[in-house]
Amino acid sequence: MTSLPAPPDRKLGLVIDLDTCVGCHACVIACKGWNTETYGAPLSDMDAWGAEPEGTFLNRVHSFEVRRDDAPPMVVHFPKSCLHCDDAPCVTVCPTGASHKRAEDGIVLVNEDACIGCGLCAWACPYGAREMDAASKVMKKCTLCVDRIYNENLSPEDREPACVRTCPAGARHFGDLADPDSAVSQLVAARGGMDLMPEQGTKPVNKYLPPRPRDTLATPPLRQPAPEPDQAPASGFLGWLDRALDRL
Repeated sequence: MTSLPAPPDRKLGLVIDLDTCVGCHACVIACKGWNTETYGAPLSDMDAWGAEPEGTFLNRVHSFEVRRDDAPPMVVHFPKSCLHCDDAPCVTVCPTGASHKRAEDGIVLVNEDACIGCGLCAWACPYGAREMDAASKVMKKCTLCVDRIYNENLSPEDREPACVRTCPAGARHFGDLADPDSAVSQLVAARGGMDLMPEQGTKPVNKYLPPRPRDTLATPPLRQPAPEPDQAPASGFLGWLDRALDRL
């Protein structure tokens, strides 16, 4: 089994604003593109246009309708990928050491050359953040674009995860969460950033910013239909016509 390193001085991770995310899936496409078309190991798509398509994604967005008695219903878009936990059970359960946590920045990675595809890390992860690639038969997961953030051939503004760089709503933020003065740490402190499923005890590095309360409007009473005015029975030819039509 693989052991975890001592708590690193740097903890690189994501802060995701659930109030700002619009569920456009741009982060999903950017992640898939970067890890398939550029430096990362390709993410396979099997039978993409067939009856049973299957693909590997390192980031997915789930949408939920939230209903409360004291507020109108709202839709929350929930992006989910590896949370790079401090106490990562996917690391300690790995029998080959393929799943490991970097001591220098806390990023959890998979050495695909050592992965035997046993799937134990996927069973151990309480967040469902790992996917078995159907083509290569090894486990894939978010790498925080480690090949981007340290790549000096890229311009400084591009040295961040592809999902963060492409988010049109600015809902994704990247930085050092071990540094209380970093922009992401200050954002977490200001907005009450929270862990996903803290009861699992995994101490995830990634944080979520909760949705802000929505404005509420008093619902006006439904307008009742106006009663039909009383009308005297028609006389003459119209009265005869009404009586004839009623008999039909």
